[in-house]
Formats: sequence, C-alpha cells, structure tokens
Amino acid sequence: MRARTLILFLVALILAGGTAMLVRSWLAHQRTVEAEATPLVRPVAPQKSVLVARSPISRGQILKPGDFEWQPWADGPVHRAYIQAGTKPIEAFTNSVAREPFGPGDPITEAKIVAPGSRGFAAAALRPGMLAVSVPVTAASDVSGFILPGDQIDVVITHTLPATGGSANSVQHKAAETVLHDVRVLGVDQKLDSKGEAVVAHTATLEVTPKQSEIIAVASEMGKVSLSLRSLSTAPSEELARDSSSAASSGTYTLDSDVSKLLDRGDNSVTVLRGNGKAG
Repeated sequence: MRARTLILFLVALILAGGTAMLVRSWLAHQRTVEAEATPLVRPVAPQKSVLVARSPISRGQILKPGDFEWQPWADGPVHRAYIQAGTKPIEAFTNSVAREPFGPGDPITEAKIVAPGSRGFAAAALRPGMLAVSVPVTAASDVSGFILPGDQIDVVITHTLPATGGSANSVQHKAAETVLHDVRVLGVDQKLDSKGEAVVAHTATLEVTPKQSEIIAVASEMGKVSLSLRSLSTAPSEELARDSSSAASSGTYTLDSDVSKLLDRGDNSVTVLRGNGKAG
C-alpha cells in the first residue's frame, strides 16, 4: 500500500514539474514572438528650424521682431547662410534694414539685411529721392526713449517771437509750431551702458525730402526741436514731397498766450506768417 502511494506521489510530482516546464517554455516563446513583431523605434533627431519672414518685407523696411518667426526645416542639410534656431535670438535682428524684399516663409540671411550702425545702413533704409537728416534730441524731446527706428513722428519747434509794437513795454512771446508731419525715423543712437541701463539718445536720424531737410536745418537754428510720436493707426502721408508753402500751412501752432491767460496779447498782438497768408 505504501509503495503504491509513493509511486502515485512521484508520478504527480513529475507531471507537475513537466507542466511547469511546458508553461515556462510557452511563455518564453510568446515573448520572443512579440519582440520580433514590434518594430524597432529609432531615436528621432532634433528638428532644425531656420529664421524666415512671417509676412512680406519690402526693400528698405526697418525690421521688427514681429517680422520674423522660426520655421521647422525639412530633412536634409541647411544652407550655411540661413540663420538656425539657437545661434542668435530674433531680437538680434531688430531695427535692421532689408537690402532685398522677402516673401512670407523666405529664409532670412545676414547678407540681405543691414544691422544698425553698419556701413550702408542709412542708404539701404532710404527710399528713392529721400535724404537722411540727424536732429539733436534729449530725454524729453524724444519721448523718453519711446521713439524707435521705423516710427512715424512729427517735428515741433519751440522758439521766441520778436516783440512787436516798438514800445518799451513790448513783450516777446513764446510759440510752438509743428513744422513737419509723418516723418519716418531711421535710427536713434540710444544704447546700453556696461550695467545694461539705457543711455539717453543724443541724435535721431530722420528720412525727409530735400525741402524738409531745409526746414529742419532752419528750425534747428530758430529754437528747440522736439519729436512727437504718432500712433501706428495713423496713415502715413501719401505725398512724400511737399513744397515750402504746403509744409508750413499743414502745421499747427500754439502761442504762450493760448496756454496762460495771464499773457494777454493786448495791443502787442502777435502775427505768425504762414505761406502766403498770415494768422494774428
């Protein structure tokens, strides 16, 4: 009886061991099949991006950060003239001027733009028939550094009018007059010092017609010249060239007596000549 029980136990043990080995072998085979069926995943190479024009850029346009964007580049080599992401930030090309026009998506190259301060910058920015004129500015006269290349400004002159009447009590009056409208700013010499703080600009370079350059030259001798920043929503002037009468008649003026009622003109009225007419 014992021998029979022992034999049955050994047979059961052998069957259990055999079953376990068969299960392990089947599981190993399944893992091998799954591994062979799964495709190899290769590491994806980092995608390259190049600097392109976001919208059409015309020749002579002063560039802003919104004119650029990084665009992924297709597989293949990137032309060495193209600007790749990670080499320079977009801000490094701000206020540069386009030598050639760009279409949307066209790669930007440093050979086709001129950086501020580089030789040929003003010539590249000027439109045909226009001149570049520099005017002195201060922290107050250039709107505390808010005037930047590409902005449109008005030119205002503040000066003293000669006394009229010929009497000893004659009073000299102050007047401010807008002499030019919609003038494009080509450059401002504001820079950063060693501490990273802005240094107030001393000059601003403007794009003007030959006649406008003469007006600015005379205005600089007459009194203090200030710049007034225009809104971006203001349409630029359609006429680039103006004669002296139209340039003068298009401006406005303010007398000191308009500001302070204590400065009554009285008998010493002020007459401002304006083209072929006059205003008293």
